[in-house]
Amino acid sequence: MQELERKLGYRFRSGALLAEALRHSSYANEHRGAESVSNERLEFLGDSVLGFVTAEYLFARHPDSPEGELTRIRAALVCEESLHEVAQKLELGRYLKLGNGEEAGGGRTRPSILADATEAVIAAVYLDGGLAAASSLIHRVLLDCEREEVVEERRRDYKTVLQELVQREPNRTLVYRMAEESGPDHDKTFTFEVLLNGAVVGRGEGHSKKEAEQMAARAALERLE
Repeated sequence: MQELERKLGYRFRSGALLAEALRHSSYANEHRGAESVSNERLEFLGDSVLGFVTAEYLFARHPDSPEGELTRIRAALVCEESLHEVAQKLELGRYLKLGNGEEAGGGRTRPSILADATEAVIAAVYLDGGLAAASSLIHRVLLDCEREEVVEERRRDYKTVLQELVQREPNRTLVYRMAEESGPDHDKTFTFEVLLNGAVVGRGEGHSKKEAEQMAARAALERLE
């Protein structure tokens, strides 16, 4: 676990907390016992710690933003996709303890499992070292200007902007179609094209169909504007 501690930038006093944070319920169910508690309770706590630290950060960083805007930014920062990216950066999947079925089903790279583990690790740091230690970790791996800009980029509705642009002239029709689908079931990549009156004007990829459509619309806007 020392390798993971170096990536986290935190050294645990209680290694049992970190071990629990990395223990998926599928493993705990296959290994009943006092030392086989799953990370679900830590995930619950980590979600709240993450939410508070993120809210405090946004409150200070955006002094003129209304409550609704702060709520939307926070939701985007702590969503599954964002936490999955943090887990990938930390390579949490390498350290997870999974049950045999979950292991065989690709659980080590499943976004939901990795996002939950990220929250559990945050809770483990909080319980082991207090709020200051957890806050330091969250700021280091999640709350920085560059990541917030990426999140803001994701929140833009390129499809709506493109639709409004196209509707400025009559008899123009947009159609989205899936051009390609690749990857295993738990980590698929979709490629979509957007056509204007039958001609491809944009192409984009994403880990969901919705994201791929947005990226295709973004590419079309860059071409048409």
